[in-house]
Amino acid sequence: MTPHWLHGSAAGLPVEGELPGFEGATGWLNSPPLTRHELHGRVVLVNFWTYTCVNWLRQLPYVRAWAAKYASKRLVVVGVHTPEFGFEHDPGNVRREAQGDAVGYPVALDNDYAVWRAFDNHYWPALYLADGQGRIRYHHFGEGEYARTEMAIQRLVDDPDRTVVSVEPRPVEVAADWSTLRSPENYTGYERAERFASPDGFFPGKPHRYDAPDRLRLNEWALAGDWTVGEQATVATAAGGRILNRFHARDLNLVMGAPGPVRFQLLLDGRPPGTAAGADIDPDGYGEIGDRRLYQLVRQSDVADRTAEITFLDPGAETYSFTFG
Repeated sequence: MTPHWLHGSAAGLPVEGELPGFEGATGWLNSPPLTRHELHGRVVLVNFWTYTCVNWLRQLPYVRAWAAKYASKRLVVVGVHTPEFGFEHDPGNVRREAQGDAVGYPVALDNDYAVWRAFDNHYWPALYLADGQGRIRYHHFGEGEYARTEMAIQRLVDDPDRTVVSVEPRPVEVAADWSTLRSPENYTGYERAERFASPDGFFPGKPHRYDAPDRLRLNEWALAGDWTVGEQATVATAAGGRILNRFHARDLNLVMGAPGPVRFQLLLDGRPPGTAAGADIDPDGYGEIGDRRLYQLVRQSDVADRTAEITFLDPGAETYSFTFG
C-alpha cells in the first residue's frame, strides 16, 4: 500500500533535517562546484554511489530517467561518488565509468568521505531528496522503492502527472532475481574475505602457491596457482592462476582489472557457459580484463548450486569482490 503521505501536497512529507553542502568534495564531473546558494529554490536529489557497486548499477536507470524527466521541473540530481576501493579514488577512472554508464548529471567526487560524513551516510547506494528551501524531505537506502521515490519527487516538484518512469536497463542494470538469490557479496582481499576454502588459508601480502580443495560447499571460494593476497585485491602472479566460487544465483559478477590486458576463461560446473554467459564473456567462457570495474560473468536461466572456475591466461589479474543477482 502506498504510504498516506505520498498522496496530495508536499506538506505531507516529513522534514528530516537540513541539506548539507558539498564543500568537502575533492572535485566535480559534468559541472562546476555546486553550492547550497546555487541550489536554493531547486529540488535536489542526492545519490551516493561508487562505480563498482552492483546495487547502485541496478538503481542507476531510474536515477538517469528521473534526471531527464524532471529537469524542466526544477529537479537537480547530484551524484556523490564516495569510493570503496583504492582505484576508485582516481578521477580518471570515475570519469571513464561515468561516461560509460551515461551519468550525465553533476557528480561530486568525495575521495576524503567529507560529504559522506556531512550526511552521516552509511550506504551505497543512498538517496536524499531535499525541497527548494534546502530541507531533506525523503530518503531511501539500497535498491528498490522506485515508484515510492518518484512519487516523493513528484510531490516536491508539484507535478500533477502521477505516472512513473519505465526504464530499459543494460544487462548489468537488471534487478536481481531475489527469489533465487542464495549467495551474498564476498571480497577476495584478506581484509574482508569470508568463506575462503583453500587449504592452510591466506598468506597475507606474500606470493604463495595455493591449492583448491576437492570440494567447495555453497558460498565458499578458493584459489589455485600463484597468487598474492592483498588487503583489498588478490593478484595472480603467474599465468594459469584460478579462482573458484560455489554460488546459487542467476548472476555472477566479479570486480576485477589489471594494469594491462589479461585474458581469462570461465567454466561453469566444468563446462563452457554457453547461453549462461554474462555480458563480459563469450559462450565459450572467454573474456579479457583491463579497466578495473565490475564484470558480469554469468546470467543463467536454470538457477542451481554452481561452481564457477575462472582461469587467468596471463599474469597480473586483480580480483576484488564477487557479487550476485
